[in-house]
Amino acid sequence: MTSLVDLDVAGKRVFLRCDLNVPLKESKITDDGRIRASLPTINALLAKGASIVIAAHLGRPKGEVKPELSLAPVAVRLAELLGKPVQFIPAITGADVTAKAQTLAPGEILLLENIRFASAETSKDESERLVLATELAKLADIYVGDGFGAVHRKHASVFDLPKLMPHAAGTLVSAEVEVLKKLTVDPVRPYGVVLGGSKVSDKIGVIANLLGKVDVMAIGGGMLFTFLAAQGKEIGTSLVEVDLIDTVKGLIKQAEDSGVKLLIPTDIVIAPTFSADATPTLVSSDAIPNNQMGLDIGPESAAAFAAAIKGCKTVFWNGPMGVFEFPKFAAGTKVVAQALTEVSGISVVGGGDSAAAVRALGFEDSQFGYISTGGGASLEYLEGKELPGLTALDL
Repeated sequence: MTSLVDLDVAGKRVFLRCDLNVPLKESKITDDGRIRASLPTINALLAKGASIVIAAHLGRPKGEVKPELSLAPVAVRLAELLGKPVQFIPAITGADVTAKAQTLAPGEILLLENIRFASAETSKDESERLVLATELAKLADIYVGDGFGAVHRKHASVFDLPKLMPHAAGTLVSAEVEVLKKLTVDPVRPYGVVLGGSKVSDKIGVIANLLGKVDVMAIGGGMLFTFLAAQGKEIGTSLVEVDLIDTVKGLIKQAEDSGVKLLIPTDIVIAPTFSADATPTLVSSDAIPNNQMGLDIGPESAAAFAAAIKGCKTVFWNGPMGVFEFPKFAAGTKVVAQALTEVSGISVVGGGDSAAAVRALGFEDSQFGYISTGGGASLEYLEGKELPGLTALDL
């Protein structure tokens, strides 16, 4: 694989695939972490005398032009962070785009519109993706893949385009892979994993793959109620995936057989409705009323999770422990995040909602060993899957 350090880009145009999929609220960016994560590669290319054509996605427009998912606000914030102009063009391909790209001077940056506005980007038809990739290849001389949050997708700008051009991995992708290798190749033990989020179905593969490799696994978030149901406990109106209860029973048995310490919450913060204003009540996980729902792990469970985390040398966390967006139900997530800052070895926050949570709760990125930009990509890597975007970069 060609390293960005060794790449000769002076006077050349670089097609840079970034992950700028930031959360927006009324067209305002609420967390610019992914934009900041792209800056090292952008600055390195500019320092080498390149001009840059940036492509990125935002949300899931499914091939339709949706103004609320435009990258225009991202262009403004990127320019602020770089301290230099970023030209934005509300198109992806076409004569105007090609002309603009080909007239870029060294040091100039052009940001294309949301690449997923083009239906071919996410098409399952390889020939359709290839048509788009061929058009994009006209915009630059070299491809640099730095959108780690999209490397698990077989998309035109991620998988097909690098095959048509000289290519290299950006510093972000290289760093992400290096960290993930520390989690999969002889990790320093004890090795703990904390998993949360709403659906156990999103985590089945990674749970099954890691149960034979970790020493401790803690389960929180909405997915914990499927685990409680698998233990025969009443869960009230809490989120549950009934069709996965038998599968989860098998995972619990697998943990026992593998000697993995599986932590399932013993106390739950419940409420009658899913609302920031709902009145919270603390109950045992054996005593959830049939008209109440769990919205966070309780303090006893949070303390147990924290103790287990702080006793590990390697920790990976993906998924909040509760509805952290509601202050009354954020305590469990905050306790777990604090524990990760106290790990003596490496602590990895696995992107997505976890990254958003630590920032929303007042933590600094520097307090953790590493904050990934790709939740889904990280999980699939840990699941042992081949990631198309990494394969295309020869990683």
